Amino acid sequence: MKLHIEDTLTKELPADPILENTRRQVEKACFSFVTPKQTAKPELLHVSSEMLKNIGLTIEESQSEAFLKVFTGNAVLPNTKPYAMCYGGHQFGNWAGQLGDGRAINLAEVEHNNKHWALQLKGAGETPYSRTADGLAVLRSSIREYLCSEAMHHLGVPTTRALSLALSGDQVLRDVLYNGNPEYEKGAIVCRVSPSFLRFGNYEIFAARQDFKTLKLLVDYTINHFFSDLGEPSKETYLVFFKEVAQRTLDMIIHWQRVGFVHGVMNTDNMSILGLTIDYGPYGWLEGFDFGWTPNTTDRQHKRYRYGNQPNIGLWNLYKLANALYPLIEDEETLKGVLDAYKSDFDMKSLAMMRSKLGLEVEGVSDALLVQDLEANLLLTETDMTIFFRKLSDFDNKKPSEGLEIVENAFYVPTEISEDIQQKWASWFQKYSERLAQEKINSIERKEKMNSVNPKYVLRNYMAQLAIDDADKGDYKLIDGLFQMLKKPYDEQPEQEKWFAKRPDWARHKVGCSMLSCSS
Repeated sequence: MKLHIEDTLTKELPADPILENTRRQVEKACFSFVTPKQTAKPELLHVSSEMLKNIGLTIEESQSEAFLKVFTGNAVLPNTKPYAMCYGGHQFGNWAGQLGDGRAINLAEVEHNNKHWALQLKGAGETPYSRTADGLAVLRSSIREYLCSEAMHHLGVPTTRALSLALSGDQVLRDVLYNGNPEYEKGAIVCRVSPSFLRFGNYEIFAARQDFKTLKLLVDYTINHFFSDLGEPSKETYLVFFKEVAQRTLDMIIHWQRVGFVHGVMNTDNMSILGLTIDYGPYGWLEGFDFGWTPNTTDRQHKRYRYGNQPNIGLWNLYKLANALYPLIEDEETLKGVLDAYKSDFDMKSLAMMRSKLGLEVEGVSDALLVQDLEANLLLTETDMTIFFRKLSDFDNKKPSEGLEIVENAFYVPTEISEDIQQKWASWFQKYSERLAQEKINSIERKEKMNSVNPKYVLRNYMAQLAIDDADKGDYKLIDGLFQMLKKPYDEQPEQEKWFAKRPDWARHKVGCSMLSCSS
């Protein structure tokens, strides 16, 4: 098994001089060297052939003993030294101090086809940043992360990727509902892949400690390797760098809103500096369209990370990053200008995104009102977001009276569609019909364009839970079945039609299907 190793982070940034794997505050260092935990009986469950190719490996190599050992933490790649990164973060709005890779261990960085990839094991054992935890992960959360990161990529959402999913052979104790009833679960390890796993919190920790020397080293490293088109690091470059991060963050969140994805834990330590979706914990897709929905049980009371608030939280997190970078930039007004631009850009990009979902190419003066009226209608009764927008592409603007019939499968309780609600929908479809008449493309072209941004298949929580339930019994076929289907989320895939359906009633309140905890 040959990989083109090109480690940059460990060669260019300061390392923690202490090599003992003890919980501690790590200062003036960006990372700590650490060795993954030996597992009892590793077993490979699934490998992404696309990611194999991206890093320069073959299917045959993935079936080797060497691959199994490396990607379950039981062997270290030659001439590499695994490490865990130091970072801090704001969690649920409060500064949490040092956090760091508590159960993520970076194996190495590789170059292939002029692309750079960092390989990281999640669940491979404790690190200096594990605090009171064991550094391990369970199969339940590992399946969710593995399937979702690849599904998001094929939806066109900026994301970290996944290479492999494996059982460790160890039993891991977890309290799923945080109710004092822990149980043993199957241990698992996911290999995550990304150009970089740097987060907002990597920069925040040094600013909080007033370690501006290390902060500058890290920012310069980031620009040189991941934003090199911005030029040599300088005060001006730092500012442009922040502007670029803000734009990437906004673009990512607009994609989340487009497909109905809710991250669940948008803490600053879960925000990628590259604008990638990172850390798939208690995430979920909207079943019923609801701006107030969050999948995270920890967030149930305040709903800080609810679907409708994700753009605002993106901005809040960028404020924290701006504060961290300020000592290098020292230009409050211009930083504030970037943050103000985020707000206006969100309004513009959000409307453009909704136009694409509605099949509108020409900008109309009343489009924002049309979207507002649509969202108000979607909230009148429980309406499946994915099914509604996918079926909407079948709408014939010459037959507005048939609009409600076309999308009726999206309603969870059709009997709730009262006469008043019918009239509101009839009014909206009439306006939509008149608006479509202003477009130049025909209905066939419009349907094709709408279906390219409105997915037919997303990883609904109940689908992932079915795969988890099977896996707990030793049956891993559904993992591959969902993995393959989610590679083509915009295709009709008639053989997969059973997954183009509303959440079943049994999943409405089932643990793992409606709400999820951070337990993993």
